Amino acid sequence: MTKNSAPTTGRAAVSQQIADQLRSEILAGIRVPGERIRQELLAEDFGVSRLPIREALRIVESDGLVTLVANTGAWVSSLDLAECTETYLIREQLEPLLLRHSVVNFSDELIERLVDLEAQIEQAGNVEDYLDLDRKFHRLSYSAAQMPQLAAMATRMWNTTHHYRRAYTRLIGWEGLQMTHFEHKLLVEAFRHRDADEAGRLMYGHLRRTRLELSRHPELFETTEPKNRRK
Repeated sequence: MTKNSAPTTGRAAVSQQIADQLRSEILAGIRVPGERIRQELLAEDFGVSRLPIREALRIVESDGLVTLVANTGAWVSSLDLAECTETYLIREQLEPLLLRHSVVNFSDELIERLVDLEAQIEQAGNVEDYLDLDRKFHRLSYSAAQMPQLAAMATRMWNTTHHYRRAYTRLIGWEGLQMTHFEHKLLVEAFRHRDADEAGRLMYGHLRRTRLELSRHPELFETTEPKNRRK
């Protein structure tokens, strides 16, 4: 982690800054499921006391990315195969609903942005760029739903399964993503026609296929031993 001095703009702003960095590190795979997050090291890195660190951890816990254990510590959240399967089964119901409510509110500009993102995804050429663009594509597709509670639930569940999607995508490699590209193209066509029911149906299938593929690779869910970032 790069050392960084916390700006004196108030404790809430400092906590948010730390939370943003932790979120980025976890979603980027720099911090992995099961890894302990040592508050004393974060406090040293940011030049702050433990209080804003604790507040930052609570923020990231609400994102589904960190697990806090009272009087024990904090770890990057992890799932076993059964928990991941359950999460995907819930996502298969929630996200098509969210998408259907979003599609009916799409502006022409938003559709064009989605078309452009789909093209960028297909041209990404590597797994990390793909994952970043794919996340942007789907989050943007949900952005017009005007259902903040449902959107927050979907984001949390996306976060908790993100590491396992990355592991699976790395396993199959760029060449293994052809079906995903095809599904994205079908989604874009539904978006162009503002066909909410078709978009929801496609999203259900998109998520279901990912769940089934993950279930064929239980090795992706082996517990990661907590790692000290410094010795």
